[in-house]
Amino acid sequence: MSINSLITDFLEYLEVEKGRSTLTGRNYDHYLRVFAGFAKKNGVEDPEKIDLELVRKFRLALNRGIPKSEPPATQSNSRKTSRMVKAKAERVGSAESLDEATAGTFDVAGANKQPLSKSTQNYYLIALRTFLKYLSTRNINTLSPEKIELAKTSERQITFLKDEELEEILAKPNLKTIQGLRDKAILDLLFSTGLRVSELCHLKKEDINLEKNEFSVKGKGGKIRVVFLDDDARESLKRYLSARNDKSEYLFVSYGHTNSPVAMPQGKITPRSVQRMIKKYSKAAGITKNVTPHVLRHSFATDLLMAGADLRSVQALLGHSSVTTTQIYTHVTDKHLGEVHQAFHGLRKKQNAPGDGSPGATNA
Repeated sequence: MSINSLITDFLEYLEVEKGRSTLTGRNYDHYLRVFAGFAKKNGVEDPEKIDLELVRKFRLALNRGIPKSEPPATQSNSRKTSRMVKAKAERVGSAESLDEATAGTFDVAGANKQPLSKSTQNYYLIALRTFLKYLSTRNINTLSPEKIELAKTSERQITFLKDEELEEILAKPNLKTIQGLRDKAILDLLFSTGLRVSELCHLKKEDINLEKNEFSVKGKGGKIRVVFLDDDARESLKRYLSARNDKSEYLFVSYGHTNSPVAMPQGKITPRSVQRMIKKYSKAAGITKNVTPHVLRHSFATDLLMAGADLRSVQALLGHSSVTTTQIYTHVTDKHLGEVHQAFHGLRKKQNAPGDGSPGATNA
């Protein structure tokens, strides 16, 4: 079987057996079709002929920029998808995995052959490794996925909001309108739970029990985790739901561009709408940071760690599969290192100093 036909089988495997989302499948589809097009151009259509030399050339092409003709014609939406993927990856910057790079405007196959960032190059390599691993499970002779190393990337900088910045944003929604009540509830819920924006948009009213301070959410890969509501989030949700008079099953709905107190919903809210909403309020609050839903997720994790939460607990609350992902937040404990240094460095020397009454001290 050809590489392209096996990619189709692999995508069906992701959807049916692994339960991956449509957006995740679209990402893998794009990355792998670009590789298949590159391989075909280099005379490789059989998976048995995939070797380290081909991968080396592919990585070099990614680093230098792929020509516009590279994606194969079999992927009709490749250009659209590639624009979505790159812009999302660059905008979020802190994407936790391949799943998060799902929307944007950059064309990876652009005519200007702009080089891709190391993190974006890794998305292609991660997809290729996962594909090769799938082939090995089917006993198809091909390159071992373990032989493909990811590009080294610079340490990620995490953007999070300070307490006063968060308060400024939370104060901006107009609570006299249904849209303002909804927006306040979204902001409070994101900070209270650390939900991903996609998880928030899929919530239904039946998922939330306001008599309890916790509820379950289905995250990446269909994994279930428990998240917790604080008092602010619970009260905001109560106010918003009591103002709703529609029959939509979704917790958060879109009201279009109207700002009427009696606006009717037009379907469940989308991640892009939440992004625009947060951007609007952060701009109104005079915050120059690029505030996104993921920044609120970062702020949630940072707040916990600053208060003394352990890394494993934060990992569980965020729904990370590996604690390695959660370790990007450990920078927030750096200030505590200074306190430790100040409190304990040289303490033994001070205790043994003459005149302090300690054993070994001598009186003048």
